[in-house]
Amino acid sequence: MRTDFPDIDRQDRAILAELAADGRMSVADLARRIGLSKSPTQARVKRLEAEGIITGYRALVDPIRMGLDHVAFVEVRLSDTREKALAEFNAAVRRIAEVEQAHMIASNFDYLLKVRTRSMNEYRAVLAERISALPHVASTSTFVAMEAVKEPGLLGGLETVT
Repeated sequence: MRTDFPDIDRQDRAILAELAADGRMSVADLARRIGLSKSPTQARVKRLEAEGIITGYRALVDPIRMGLDHVAFVEVRLSDTREKALAEFNAAVRRIAEVEQAHMIASNFDYLLKVRTRSMNEYRAVLAERISALPHVASTSTFVAMEAVKEPGLLGGLETVT
């Protein structure tokens, strides 16, 4: 059982939710929104960064406006699931730019990949030339997304916790 979870209180959660919604917010605006003064808010943000809870800040790019509107979910079954094989697969899948997410799954398949491309033709090439060529891939099944109804932020459900 993990015992290294940091102490996160209601105000820390409020800071995380606000920064998840707008990471460019000034400390003064953040302080006003969570009901603290600027100095303790800034100290909390620095602590959350130092503890590795806040791991960075980035721009969110709209993939649709970038022409990347084809999303496929790929079930991957491996021929070998020993640790060495899993490590080889993990390292190789991280190098495929079109793979937006990769999750090891407890199911009748081993991994679920979210793959984003410009078109079905581009996806077919990625599947044939890159994903199917990954180490230890035995088979794949593809599910094409028709519409993104909800795409979660990095905090999952924390945005609604106050």
